[in-house]
Amino acid sequence: MLKVGIIGCGRIATTLADTMNQMSGRITIEAVASRDKAKAEEFASRFGVGKAYGSYEELYEDENVDLVYVATPHAFHARQMIDALNHGKNILAEKAFCINEKEAKEVFDLAAQKHLYVAEAIWTRYMPSRKIINDIISSGRIGRVTSISANLGYKIIQKERISNPALGGGALLDVGVYPLNFVLMATEGDTIKSMSGICVKSKENVDLRCTIDFTFASGAMATIYCDSECVSDRKGIINGTEGRIEVENVNNPEEIRIYSADRPPVLKETISIKHEVNGYEYELDAAAEAIRDGKTEPDAMPWSETLRVLRLTDAMRSVWGIKLGSELEN
Repeated sequence: MLKVGIIGCGRIATTLADTMNQMSGRITIEAVASRDKAKAEEFASRFGVGKAYGSYEELYEDENVDLVYVATPHAFHARQMIDALNHGKNILAEKAFCINEKEAKEVFDLAAQKHLYVAEAIWTRYMPSRKIINDIISSGRIGRVTSISANLGYKIIQKERISNPALGGGALLDVGVYPLNFVLMATEGDTIKSMSGICVKSKENVDLRCTIDFTFASGAMATIYCDSECVSDRKGIINGTEGRIEVENVNNPEEIRIYSADRPPVLKETISIKHEVNGYEYELDAAAEAIRDGKTEPDAMPWSETLRVLRLTDAMRSVWGIKLGSELEN
């Protein structure tokens, strides 16, 4: 059984703790840590965790913790992961994995040196819906893919982790990574030939919303849109020469619909997505399996893909003149 230590006690940590408690016999929460010990103790009481620490260092030093789940703002991820690795801990870190590619590479280099598991917890990469969509594309049911669109928007700009550049704020690194990963999964094996984008910035100089366009070597095109001030329809659409795929909610696929190329299109099949727990269990199972097998990275989200996503977001932020987290020191 994988014994997990959680750092950070916010909303996503709460969701993952609830998930872990429903994965009986596979995962157990060994400890939780917060810079506010009272908050850690409240969290531990709520989820039946035996140990609550008032510092992350204490959790890293706990010999019974197999894996550290990092649920803090992403501006702090790199330093925290390096500290955990230096204590011999495997890691599952929330998206965005780091602020930029440079930070992530430093983490991965250390993990490789110490032969420890590190993975980005972008849950859609681990879900069964990924294989369902890719199998439909590879089967030729919608023909050759010509274009993709994906969007995600939530009213979250009021949260400090979104509005504050020092915490790694902005729409792109928080919600934009989901439509971006949707496009990259749907074009697996294809090469990006060009990229351009526009954004609207806040007075604090974080992106409130943005649109990014891609062209691929195959001739396919893609557009992603993200927003921190409104709730969007969250749809992902993959258009092909013989039909299209519509995905309800790129952040957590609920339903996949396959349409013909007729005018008007005919709905050919509807696939409802169900989970054993809530969808987060797959990234936890992947971690447990990889650690058991002595692997340092997951097949579903290898280090090269985390680095590629950050390379793309780095490029856009460079064009837009947005610096976040540790970049503000330079």
